[in-house]
Parts: sequence; C-alpha cells; structure tokens
Amino acid sequence: MPSPAGTVFEKPATLRARVEEFLRASIMDGRILGGERLREVELCDQLGISRSTLREALRTLEAERLITIEPHRGPTVVRITEKAARDLYALRGLLEGFAAHEFARLAGETDVARLRRSVDALHRQAKGGGKPALLAAKRDFYDVLLSGCDNDLIKDMLPGLLSRINLLRATSFARADRLPESLAEIDRIYERIEARDPQGAREAAQEHISRAERTALEVLRRQQEDTVKNKGALPGRTGSRKRAASGE
Repeated sequence: MPSPAGTVFEKPATLRARVEEFLRASIMDGRILGGERLREVELCDQLGISRSTLREALRTLEAERLITIEPHRGPTVVRITEKAARDLYALRGLLEGFAAHEFARLAGETDVARLRRSVDALHRQAKGGGKPALLAAKRDFYDVLLSGCDNDLIKDMLPGLLSRINLLRATSFARADRLPESLAEIDRIYERIEARDPQGAREAAQEHISRAERTALEVLRRQQEDTVKNKGALPGRTGSRKRAASGE
C-alpha cells in the first residue's frame, strides 16, 4: 500500500489514539480509498509501532464502521455504496434535525456563543485552511451542537454515524460549488437557533442534509461511471466482453 502523502506522524504519549487519528484522517481525506486493504506490516514499519498497537487502533475504526476486518484478508476501508449513503443520510436527517431543534429550545447563551464561534471558524477554514482543517472545523461545529442539545442518546449515536458520513462529506466537498452552499446552509441553521426557532432550526438542518445527500450521491454516481469506463478501457477487456456475449 502506498504511504499516504501529506501527513506527518508523531509518536505522542497516547500512541494508540494518535494512530487512530492518523488512519482516520487518511481515510477521511481520501489518501486511503474505499475498498483499499490496510497492510499491517507496512503500516507498522511506516509508523514505527507494534502490531498490537496497530490492531487496537484498527478495532476502534472497525467499531466506527470505517473499516471491516475479515478472516484471512485483514482490514479493508469501507466502500460506501449508494444504498448505504441513502440509509446514512436518512438517519442523519432525523438525528441532526432533532439536535438542532433541541439546541434552539434548550441551549444557554454561552452555548449559542460557542456555536457562533464554531461557525466563524468554519468560514475561516473554508477560505484556505485545506480539506483536513475544514473537516476538523465541521467536526467542532457538531461537537458544540451535540453538547447543547441535552440528549445523551443523540450524543452517543450521532458521532459514530458522523464517522461514516465523513467519508461522504469528504466526497461532497469534491464538487467545487458545494462548499459555499454548505456554509450558507449552516449559517441558516445558526440564524434559526439564535432566533430561538426550534422548528425553523430543524427544517434548516434537514434541508442542509438533504442537499448534502444529493451532492454526495451525484459524486458517487460519477465515480462509479468513471470506474466502469476505466475498466472497459483496460487491455483485453473488449475481447473478454465479446467472448462473454458469444457464450465462451
């Protein structure tokens, strides 16, 4: 497996947690692609860690549904299908819409001010912080939103879901005009929360998710079409198809 470029790895005191974050960021940023195998020996050599440390980190990523670990094959990054994307966004719409509703209804002024700062940070990163910083700012926004909605079950359920959504969130940013739209939608969520309009906040959050879903599905379909075209262009593929058509 080629080494993920553009990432600096340092050994901290909490080594396993940093291994998790390194691999998670590499997946989210597209340096390790869906369907790609994670070769343990290569990763241990690359990061200078033991196999036991790596496997502990991999178990966390497996629990987050970012990778699958199969007998005799090892860990593989999850490939998000169109159906899986639709399922994820359907659940995300329910949970995040409720979280925005409850934040607008229950959060104190300190929480609203923290949300404002997270939105401002998101805009700053969008102006040139790069994709990793942008995704980190989006995670901070959701951390504040979840902490202020005062629902422990939502706080337990949504982060795991967002880990898988991040695979699609990174994809949805691939459309050049999506980011300004996304920021405007998040501004709308904040405006409804600041106005203490729970129903308006729910609707704004669900509209944001619906638009993100449409973009992600559009990009997924385009990627699938490119994959089919690339396979068809491989040497010998035309002959293989002709033989199949003739019953050979």
